[in-house]
Amino acid sequence: MAARKKARKAKKGKPAELIISKSRTKGAVKKCNVGAEFYGALDAAVRGMIKDAEARAIGNKRKTLKAVDL
Repeated sequence: MAARKKARKAKKGKPAELIISKSRTKGAVKKCNVGAEFYGALDAAVRGMIKDAEARAIGNKRKTLKAVDL
């Protein structure tokens, strides 16, 4: 039980997990290399898009995100 508490405490200090896939991002890039800081920036941009889409859906009295919300 003590090990679980330590594991939970360790996770609290970690930054949020990426919602994008590094390997798929790298696979989508054809003619360039991908810098390490790109993943965090891409993740932040995607999270922002999701937040904006969610606000738009709620503004339109919907609980479902649709492509039009992007």
